[in-house]
Amino acid sequence: MSNKLIYLDYNATTPVDKRVLDAMLPYFSDKFGNASSHTHAAGWTANRAVEEARAQVSNLINCDPQEIIFTSGATEAVSLAITGVYKSYTTKGRHILAFATEHNAVLDNCKYVGERGGQIDILPVDSEGLPDLEQLERSIRADTVLVCAMYANNETGTIFPIKKIAEIVHAKKSLLFCDATQAAGKVLLDVQEEGIDLMSISAHKMYGPKGAGALYIRRKDPRVKVTPQIHGGGQERGIRSGTLNVPGIVGLGKACAIAGAEMWDDAEGLSVLRTFLEQSLLDLGNVFVNGSQKHRLPHVTNLAFAGIQADRLIAQLPNIAMAMGSACTSALPEPSHVLKAMGREQYANSSIRFSLGKYTTKEEIETVISQLSEVVRKMRSET
Repeated sequence: MSNKLIYLDYNATTPVDKRVLDAMLPYFSDKFGNASSHTHAAGWTANRAVEEARAQVSNLINCDPQEIIFTSGATEAVSLAITGVYKSYTTKGRHILAFATEHNAVLDNCKYVGERGGQIDILPVDSEGLPDLEQLERSIRADTVLVCAMYANNETGTIFPIKKIAEIVHAKKSLLFCDATQAAGKVLLDVQEEGIDLMSISAHKMYGPKGAGALYIRRKDPRVKVTPQIHGGGQERGIRSGTLNVPGIVGLGKACAIAGAEMWDDAEGLSVLRTFLEQSLLDLGNVFVNGSQKHRLPHVTNLAFAGIQADRLIAQLPNIAMAMGSACTSALPEPSHVLKAMGREQYANSSIRFSLGKYTTKEEIETVISQLSEVVRKMRSET
């Protein structure tokens, strides 16, 4: 077997696109100014770069640039959205809804709010990881201030019907927060068309740098209020204080611009490779797809290898980077909460997530199919 690493864990993180890196580099050295320095050219240059990036991010999701608040990443954006909305709307109510397959960043923030007086209800999903919209409608109360619905699941790639969810949420006079960390830059996002009130994104999931992200906050119809969680210098209109990470923000903006121009071509090619990988492994028998095969991201498949311990399978293929679930929880021994919520707990320890990226080649997929198939057959022959 070749020792060259074949990377199929793009949902965990992506390599920085060289064009993104090239855009960032000047802001570490030649253009090192603080974007909050308003009295000289170095600060003006940095500020212009930040505002250009803000426009690039807003173009990707179709919003006003002033609706973008830069953060240190998606986790901070999620925290700002959930905790910030909760603190701003306690006069309306303290009830928040979230779905059982949300990322732990969402679920943990809901738990945090719940420990401080909030009332949290977690809604189930079906066997494909999709929501019950009628149950959602019944569950929204007069005091429900926020509904959390992730755009696309990080483990299965399942895409929620966000526009329909938004219509239900708005009819009940509540707000919709959408964690789009895995979807941004992969599929078309339009916060106006889909009715999203708050949305988190992260640079390192779309070939940008780690440590840079953003939160979209709707400014009208309705105007969303968010209580700041970090206090200090008043940056980002006082919503998120702290010296701006200019190189990271420039990288996020450039990554969004590239994604906006190239995502369709990338998605078409990745869908073909994903289907080739998936079908070849399904042909082994006793292999099943976790999640919706109709409503999902083009580059992800989560497969259950019945009767096989996924960690043992992964360990025998050290030259292939793949995962059992979220990178944020891969160190935890508990089975995937996503698969448990889908009623597939029996496959939780037998499932592997394959997430492809724009640098994945057909030759790499052929190698993965060959090597993984060989190991699966060997493991099954030993039982």
